[in-house]
Amino acid sequence: MSTTDWLTPLQHILNCQVRFITFSLSDWKGLVQQADTTWAHDDNRDKITEGNRAANNGKTWIVARVTGNELEAIEIEGELKQAEAELLTWTLQWNQAQQQAVKPGALSESESFALKLSEWIQQQLESEEPSYSIPDHLTAGGKLFAEMIPFLLVTEYTNGKQASYPELEKLLRSFLAEDILLIPLKNQEWLIWGPVSLLKEADSEFMDDEDEETVEDSLSSICHGLHEMLASEWIGECHLAVAHPVCPAKGIVETTVLLRETINLGRKFHVGTSIHLPWMLQLERLLNAIPEVQRSRYLEHALKRTELFVESEMLATLETFFSLDCNVSETAKKLYIHRNTLLYRLDKLKQETGLDVRQFRDAVLVKIILLLYKVTKRN
Repeated sequence: MSTTDWLTPLQHILNCQVRFITFSLSDWKGLVQQADTTWAHDDNRDKITEGNRAANNGKTWIVARVTGNELEAIEIEGELKQAEAELLTWTLQWNQAQQQAVKPGALSESESFALKLSEWIQQQLESEEPSYSIPDHLTAGGKLFAEMIPFLLVTEYTNGKQASYPELEKLLRSFLAEDILLIPLKNQEWLIWGPVSLLKEADSEFMDDEDEETVEDSLSSICHGLHEMLASEWIGECHLAVAHPVCPAKGIVETTVLLRETINLGRKFHVGTSIHLPWMLQLERLLNAIPEVQRSRYLEHALKRTELFVESEMLATLETFFSLDCNVSETAKKLYIHRNTLLYRLDKLKQETGLDVRQFRDAVLVKIILLLYKVTKRN
């Protein structure tokens, strides 16, 4: 488990503010000299190691990891009981011992770098004042300054299988390109960066089409292909989101936030959908920002007109109608019904609700009602 995964549960347990702080070794030594109380290993009190503690002015710092000339420490606002401090120290020392038990050669260079980058990203996501630019020592020699295509993969582990980094990295390199970057976030989250050249390859597949392929169409095509491969070749059911190309060195934190929000909105408003595209969830993002009380109040008022909205046949009809841009002929074909049958259903809805989904204004209102109904029903 990543040490940053401890922050939220640790705050709940201790009932106080907890965060990670990076110190230079010299700054830590200065802090120890000014501290009210300190703790270090009895066998080598001059050496800075995981579990070393210092407390001063109501704050406690415990070293979580030492790397080169820097260290990361957990900063805890408030007084710790002796037993709490001892338990945290023991946990950090045990975690370090477990990591050292793994042979240095067991991790590839790419995985080792990805883990460092993952730690930094999660620190920024949990920080009140995050840094949005990757520090120089994590830019992979300038490689991350080129635009790349970001994906976020969230796995379900429905078959109980846990994926390994080398296994997933190998699959991605065979499907996308050798030049990819795979970053593990939380236990079921993987941030994937692919080369922009994938867009040109996707465009070439549609060269015979009359309409020019848009960037969004190409990204959607890549995402669908990647999801199909992962679901069949790797671990089963999973959720995948993609965003427009961006420079990781400057936008990796903001992109991670966007992709997480995209998957959360997709899972919330479109149950059963596994591929989530941010440009297709603009209305859902707006509705999600409205307080739940107001959403429930509007839905209750709308459903007072009729229960026809939520009948299974009408729901399926409207979903298909909206997915096909309100095209009557195409909707009838997709539903395998006569055009007149579809028109009868739409006229029935108009008679009972006063809303004609063939008119833009009414179509938007009905779409909002359906989205709110889905969320409210599950809640």
